[in-house]
Amino acid sequence: MEKRASFGSRLGFILISAGCAIGIGNVWRFPTLTGESGGGVFVLFYLLFLLCMGIPVLTMELAVGRAGRGSAGTAYRALEPKGSKWHWHGWACLAGCCLLMMYYTTVNGWMMDYCFKYIVGAFAGATPETAGNAFDQMLANPWEMGFWTVLTVVLGLVVTSFGLNNGLERVGKWMMSALILLILVLVVHSLTLPGAGEGLAFYLLPSMERASEIGLSTVIMNAMNQSFFTLSLGIGAMEIFGSYMERKYTLPGEAARICVLDTFVAISAGLIIFPACFTFGVNPDSGPRLIFITLPNVFAGLAGGRLWGALFFLFMTFASFTTVIAVFENIIACLMEQFCLSRRKAVLIGGVFLLAASLPCVLGYNVWSGFQPLGAGTTVLDGEDFLVSNLLLPVGSLIYLLFCVSRWGWGFDKYLAEANSGSGPRLPRWLKPYFQFVLPVLIVVILLQGLL
Repeated sequence: MEKRASFGSRLGFILISAGCAIGIGNVWRFPTLTGESGGGVFVLFYLLFLLCMGIPVLTMELAVGRAGRGSAGTAYRALEPKGSKWHWHGWACLAGCCLLMMYYTTVNGWMMDYCFKYIVGAFAGATPETAGNAFDQMLANPWEMGFWTVLTVVLGLVVTSFGLNNGLERVGKWMMSALILLILVLVVHSLTLPGAGEGLAFYLLPSMERASEIGLSTVIMNAMNQSFFTLSLGIGAMEIFGSYMERKYTLPGEAARICVLDTFVAISAGLIIFPACFTFGVNPDSGPRLIFITLPNVFAGLAGGRLWGALFFLFMTFASFTTVIAVFENIIACLMEQFCLSRRKAVLIGGVFLLAASLPCVLGYNVWSGFQPLGAGTTVLDGEDFLVSNLLLPVGSLIYLLFCVSRWGWGFDKYLAEANSGSGPRLPRWLKPYFQFVLPVLIVVILLQGLL
C-alpha cells in the first residue's frame, strides 16, 4: 500500500473539500427554498444553523481523519478505545459513498449531456413543449443516459488513478477555479437582465409574509436541513480529506472556509436563476424541472442563449463532477486500506463495481420504470437518495458526534486538542455541554423528520 499522501497546499485542501460539499443540491434546492421561505428570513436561519451545526460536525469529521490518518475505518481503529466497535461505522461510510455514487454519476451525466446539446445547438429555438420533451426523451433512452453515466465513471476513475496530488488535487483545483469564474460570468450577466431587481428582491429581501404562508416552523426546519445536508457529512466523504491534512491550521477555521465557499456557490446560483426567471415570467420550480425544463426556456429567450446555456451546464457539470471525484477518492482510499490493495488494483475493482452499480439508476427511468421503491411515481434514484440523505447522512453524523464527545469514544478533550491544533480560530471548551446534549438532539430531529 502506498505511503500516505498529503495536500500540496492549503488552497488545494479547501477547494477540493468545498468541491465535495458543493453539488447540484446547492444549485436547484437552495435558491428554491430561499424563494419559498421568505428570502432573507431563510438565509439568516440557514447561516445560523450552518454556524451551530454544520461547522461543528464538519470539524469532528475532519478531526477524526487528521488524527487517525486514514479513511473512516482505519481512523476509528487508531482512535477508538480498545475493544470497542466504532470502526464498524467505516463500512457504513464506504457503503454510503458507493450508494451516493450509484445515482450521482447518472445526474452528472445529465449535466454533461445537456452541456453537449447546447454546444452543438440542439436547443436552438426551444419552446416550453420541446424543452420538456427533451428531458423526458433523455430519461426514456437508456443508451443515451448510460453513455454519459459510463463516461462520468471512467473520467472519475482516470482522475483518481493518478493519486491525490497529480489527480484529485490538480484536476479539482482547476475545475473549482473554473467553476468560480463561470459563476461570476453568469451572475454578472443575470444582473444585467431587465427583471434583475425584481428577482433579487424576491430572492434575498426578508419577507415575513411569504415565510408565514408556509409557517415559520417550516422555514426553520428547512434551513436546518439545508445547512446540515449541504456539507455531505456522515459518510466519510469529508473525513478522508482530514486524513490528508497537515496540522498547520485549526479545524474550525478550515471548516468555516469550506462553508463560506459552499454558501457562496449556493447563493450565487440564485443570483443566476431568479433574475432570469423574473425577466421571462417563468416559475422557478424546484428540482430537476428547474434545471432541465424551466431554464432551457429561459435561455431560448436570451440573446446568445446557446452560449449562456452551454456555460450554465458546464458550471453544473463542474459542480457535480468535483463531488464525483472527491467521493471516488474516498472509495478508492477505503479499498486500499481495508484490503491492502495498490491504488491501481483499487481503481480497477472499484471501477468495475461503480460501473455496474450505476446502471440500476439509469434503467430505473425506462426499462425498470415499473419498480417504484417509495410508492407510485418514484424511481430507483429516489430510493437511493432517500437511503443516503434521510438515513446514512444523519445517522453517520450522529456517530461521528458521539465518538468525539462521549467518554465511550475518542472523548471531547482529545477531539478538542486535535481541532485546535495549529494557528487560527479555536473552539472554546465551554461549548462541551452544547456538543454533548444539544447538538445530538438537533441531529435526531433531522433524522426523524427525514424518516417520517
